[in-house]
This record gives sequence, C-alpha cells and structure tokens, in this order.
Amino acid sequence: MIEIPSELEGKSFDLYKLEQKLKPIGYVIGGNWDYDKGYFDYKIDNEEGYQFLRLPFHAIDGMLDVRGCTVELGRPFLLSHLYEAGLDDHAHTAVISGSFNQFSEPTEKDAEFPEEYIRHGKSLVKELEAVLLKS
Repeated sequence: MIEIPSELEGKSFDLYKLEQKLKPIGYVIGGNWDYDKGYFDYKIDNEEGYQFLRLPFHAIDGMLDVRGCTVELGRPFLLSHLYEAGLDDHAHTAVISGSFNQFSEPTEKDAEFPEEYIRHGKSLVKELEAVLLKS
C-alpha cells in the first residue's frame, strides 16, 4: 500500500453527488464496504492480479445505503494484489467485485508497485482534486 497525501482528506460530500462525479471518470464503489465506510476504486491495471487507486470514505451523517448520507474522505492510496497464475481462472468476471477474485487468496497482498503506476496514481489524485474541489 502506498499512501498519496491529498487536499481531499477530511473533505465532506453527499455520497450520491460524489458518486455522480466519480463514476464518469472511472471510479466505482468497491465491494469491500460496510454501512459506515467504503472505498471508491479506480482500476489502474489487472495484468497479474490488480492495481487500484483507492479513495476511502466513512459516513459522518447517515448510513451508506440511505439517500442523503454525507461522507468524509480519507487519504487515497495505491493497492496491489498479485495472484498465483492458473488458480481459479473461471473466477474472472467483468463485474468489479470479480476483480477482487473471491476464490483465491493473493500470493502478495501488498505487492510492489512499478514506478509508472505510482506516477499514474499521483496524477489520478490530482485529477480527483480538480474534479471535486473546483468551485
């Protein structure tokens, strides 16, 4: 995991409106959410496992599954998991939750990130700041 400091940390947004801004630029709410916290995920690559920019958030007013919920953003981070080749090839689907391969454990839960992905992740955070913090 590689944290990327951002001006977004601590900022609050209506979850529905936030989702409407992030979906068009490639973000989805990851499958690993609860009623009070979750993540927006941007898939960077899935060559040998998956690499994501993850934007954490937690509810500060309401529950995530209720309209009108306000969330506070946390520090974005890069996440990389590598899977053993050949295991559960049948488990791949186009649905984002399928990207998290529920049938096999990652061989490396916090795999190395190539420098190009780190640069790309930092540029994605700058794009997020531009989209979400513009007046």
